[in-house]
Amino acid sequence: MWDGEVKAVVAERPKTVPAGARPPSWTIRYRAAAVLCDIVCALLAGAVAVAVRFGEVTAYVVPYVALSGTLPLLWVIVMGLNRVYEPRLIGVGSEEFRRVAQSGFAVTAAVAVVAYVTKTDLARGYLVLALPLTTVFTLLGRYGLRRALHRRRARGHCMRRVIAVGHPEAVADLIRRFRRERYHGMDVVAACLPTGRGEVGVPVLGDFTDVPIVVAQLRADTVAVLACPEFDGTALRRLAWRLERSRTDLVVAPALMEVAGPRTTIRPVAGLPLLHVEHPELAGARRLIKNGFDRAVAGLALVLLAPLLAGLAIGVRATSKGPALFRQTRVGRDGVEFTILKFRTMRVDAEARKVELVSDVEGVLFKIRHDPRLTRLGAWLRRHSLDELPQLLNVARGHMSLVGPRPPLPAEVARYGDDVRRRLLVRPGMTGLWQVNGRSDLSWEESVRLDLRYVENWSLMLDLQILWKTWSAVARGAGAY
Repeated sequence: MWDGEVKAVVAERPKTVPAGARPPSWTIRYRAAAVLCDIVCALLAGAVAVAVRFGEVTAYVVPYVALSGTLPLLWVIVMGLNRVYEPRLIGVGSEEFRRVAQSGFAVTAAVAVVAYVTKTDLARGYLVLALPLTTVFTLLGRYGLRRALHRRRARGHCMRRVIAVGHPEAVADLIRRFRRERYHGMDVVAACLPTGRGEVGVPVLGDFTDVPIVVAQLRADTVAVLACPEFDGTALRRLAWRLERSRTDLVVAPALMEVAGPRTTIRPVAGLPLLHVEHPELAGARRLIKNGFDRAVAGLALVLLAPLLAGLAIGVRATSKGPALFRQTRVGRDGVEFTILKFRTMRVDAEARKVELVSDVEGVLFKIRHDPRLTRLGAWLRRHSLDELPQLLNVARGHMSLVGPRPPLPAEVARYGDDVRRRLLVRPGMTGLWQVNGRSDLSWEESVRLDLRYVENWSLMLDLQILWKTWSAVARGAGAY
């Protein structure tokens, strides 16, 4: 399929790999926008601090106005020293935000220490406002930049040109993932396979020894190496040396692809860098904290959303000609069954009509687009996940969590394999990775993979990230039916 392109590349291959390749122009522009954003945020924070603390500019306030003017320079220097502007942090992951928070803490501590050592009398109210506001505004500004970048990437812009290296099955799977989640910014433009030939969905332009030449030919900026026996430590190190001159990023996907970074550490043992993988924490203090957080947030949400819940209940009862709440048996943690609560979205005879329908069942799930059993209000509730709000009662009772795997039916659990049963090690959630990555549009295998990834890597910080992303997923209504 790609023979013509392969021959063209082979014929035009350079004999040497160019050194010092410039980073993509969009990366330079994004970093410049990030610096400008940080400067504006620091200026705004200083102005707000002066206005709130002093109200008007007097002779006493002038030094603080000058300090607010120098704050952006100090802020950008500290951010640069903390490597917040590194290209590898652009667009994905929480590391960028973590480093911004670290920089804010460092600036606050440095100003406090300098003021103490020099016995400078600074207005505490000004410092309490200016420095934390600088951090908060910067975090919000960086989030806005990231959202804008994701929108551009959805249109195919601002992408990294990636050469995938590995065996055909792994490379094809990597390409499918990158194409499904384009906000990561990885565009696989070619592949290098062990034999130099194969079908993976992109041009195969050589074997493993040709990687640097293919990078130079296609002006790629990233090489992704999949786990394979040919790339042991020595081979990978040699590849890194060959890519060093062209400043090409090298990323390596380990065999444990679903294990998150916080669970892995590199530990040198007898001169060897060993990857240590910690077991997931499924019990103990962290679970108690998660349970307490879930119940507190659910209780508060029930109080604040009481008028909305009452209005929806009245609307459901009027349109479905039945009870407002739909009760169904689901399976929770450790296989314990419980009754899940939802607003009724179907007619009262929905279960009886189920056998009449021909569904596009994939795996063990029963899902059908444009289900005729849905009421008009029910379809709207499902599209925006409002039918799941009564599950806050399940969370408050301890049957569910705010974030977790999808709550399965007993009939589904009866067909689970041993691997899939790991979903039952934690409480099911109102939302989860499945909710923010496609919902009902996901295949059964992909849904299981996301649930297992959550079980293996759950943390309170991950829960907060998923809750934040849920708002966007619910507003779009994509994948809900």
